Amino acid sequence: MEYMSQGGYDELSNELNDLIKVRLPEAIQAISEARDKGDLSENYEYRAAKREHGRILRRINFLQKVLAHARVLPEDQLSNDSVQLLTKVELLNLGNNKRMTYTIVSPHEANTRERKISIKSPIARALLNKKKGDIVNVHVPIGTVKLRIEDISH
Repeated sequence: MEYMSQGGYDELSNELNDLIKVRLPEAIQAISEARDKGDLSENYEYRAAKREHGRILRRINFLQKVLAHARVLPEDQLSNDSVQLLTKVELLNLGNNKRMTYTIVSPHEANTRERKISIKSPIARALLNKKKGDIVNVHVPIGTVKLRIEDISH
C-alpha cells in the first residue's frame, strides 16, 4: 500500500484513462495500417507500432497496479507538527544560507520542477518526523548538507 495525495491519484487515473481510451486504440490502428503495407519482415512502421503498443500496455499495467494499491491520504487529517507525507517544508541550508521549499510526496508524484520530492529521497527521509527548528544532516551524493526546518505547512 502506498499513500498519495488526491491530486496525485487523480493525475494517475487521468493518465490511465487516456492510455486506455485514446492512446491504445491509436496504437492498434497504427499496427493495422502498417500491417496492410505488406511484408512484415522489412516493415519498420510495423515494428515501431508494435513497440509503441507494448510500451503503452506496460504503462497501463504499471498504473493499474499503482492505483490498486494506492490510498489517498486525507489532507485535513494531517498535522503541521512534524514533517510527513504531503507536508510542505521550508528549509534553510546552513552551509550557503539559501532557502528552499519542498513538498514531500509519494514517489509517483515527485516532480523537481514543481519542488515535489519523493518520500524515499535522502532529503525527505532525513526530514521525516522532524519539527520546526530542528537541524538535520542530510547525506546526499555530494556530501553532507546541514538543513534547518524553518516552517511546516500543508
